[in-house]
Amino acid sequence: MGVSVSLRKFVVPEIVFGAGALDAVGKYAAAFGLQRPLIVSDPGVCAAGWTQRVLDQVRTTKADPTVFTQLTPNPKDHEVMAGAEAYLAAHCDGIIAVGGGSVLDTAKGIGIVTMNGGHILDYEGVDTIAVPIPPLICIPTTAGSAADISQFAIITDTRRRTKTAIISKAIVPDVALVDPCTLKPLPPDLTAATGMDVLAHAVEAYVSQASSPLTDVHALEAARRIVQALPQAVADPRHVEARTHTMLASLHAGMAFSNASLGAVHALAHSLGGFLDLPHGECNALLLPPVVAFNFPAAPHKFRRLAHEMGVDLHGMDDASAAKFLEDHLTRLRAELDIIGGLAERGVHREDIGHLAHIALQDPCLVTNPRPATGTDLEAIYARIL
Repeated sequence: MGVSVSLRKFVVPEIVFGAGALDAVGKYAAAFGLQRPLIVSDPGVCAAGWTQRVLDQVRTTKADPTVFTQLTPNPKDHEVMAGAEAYLAAHCDGIIAVGGGSVLDTAKGIGIVTMNGGHILDYEGVDTIAVPIPPLICIPTTAGSAADISQFAIITDTRRRTKTAIISKAIVPDVALVDPCTLKPLPPDLTAATGMDVLAHAVEAYVSQASSPLTDVHALEAARRIVQALPQAVADPRHVEARTHTMLASLHAGMAFSNASLGAVHALAHSLGGFLDLPHGECNALLLPPVVAFNFPAAPHKFRRLAHEMGVDLHGMDDASAAKFLEDHLTRLRAELDIIGGLAERGVHREDIGHLAHIALQDPCLVTNPRPATGTDLEAIYARIL
């Protein structure tokens, strides 16, 4: 079996996985010498009790934390800037983030601005950060974004109504405390959307032009686990084993996409989510089937392997038939998870598609898509799910 010899890098933070991982936060805060950490969270995570639990653990080290929770889903540029002001005003010396992807990305943004100055949107793109961020401990409370281990931060540019991607090793967290118990309060709709984000991460990382044997193993494992566990986790939020598998799938997918990057699904989702402030996982769920069909001819052997791991039998089909069958399977999967309807029901008009495609065409995730895509191609993908 041939193995690619192309030069590749692979970076992840220290990871603690399992029930009770959250309670190690005090030990790690002390190990970093944090005396005045900024705790970044949001109102929903506070209501679930996880923010207070982190505070209790950190205070056992005699630290004096400051809490910042003025966040909304799809982190906004002005929220990052407000968080940076809070960090500097309290003379903080590190960041502890507890929450979903929006919280974790905001924490990364706060770290960027406090160490490098300027505005968070100054750092859009790849490797634009000169000074590493302060110590960052991440505790994810959703199984989806994998922002706790990735070198990505996605921030909404509120003026342009689009999401900007910041990609740099300088924002890889120092420690990820991945505790599946934090998933128990998640409602079915959020479980479904974040789980489909995991699948999109796995699929896009596996077929990415920057994939490697180091990332492929994690992408395939993520795809296998998430399709098996997600329906059960949505149907029964208290199913501990299913929740654990979705969290582990998210972790595997994060290790894959953080190092292999992504593709057209995320480029299109960033444009769409920023334009209408839609949930990121929901955007990915809608876009994944048509993008898979578009990309299939560029990497048919890889898509067939993905299908096999997901339990989809493409044996005996030619590539065109296999692409359509896999697209239909993914469409049915999202429908079974109650992610239904198209873009029109979510506020997109046909005249918006050109603008959305134009923004998506500039997204860095598109660079590693397995098949080159023009603006016309992207418009056609949006139109298929209108």
